[in-house]
Amino acid sequence: MQNISPKMQNQINMLQQMQQQMQAILSQKNQYELAAQEARRAVEELNDAEDSAVVYMSVGTVVMQKPRADVIGKVTEKIEMLEIRIRSIEKQEKMLQEKFEKLQQQVRQEMEGRTTPEAA
Repeated sequence: MQNISPKMQNQINMLQQMQQQMQAILSQKNQYELAAQEARRAVEELNDAEDSAVVYMSVGTVVMQKPRADVIGKVTEKIEMLEIRIRSIEKQEKMLQEKFEKLQQQVRQEMEGRTTPEAA
């Protein structure tokens, strides 16, 4: 195995860190998407319920009876907030992916440049 320059070793370490960051971002995105999906299902169920239906909502550590329309409003706000977070994470994901691909290309070119003269 050939010796790897400190610069290349640093770039490889950066690639590994970026991969870990992307995994963390994807995990967080999945959590937000699941929460948004659950909230959408809750709104669907609330919309199907009668106006006079008894509805309870968790408020901190307490569950309270609330008017159906208020609960729909709160859950809809939660959905909007989650969608904003998802879009923000998608932007981060895209930027990180572009940086990763650019650095990966640099490392490949540098490795190919190093191996070509030695093979000749």
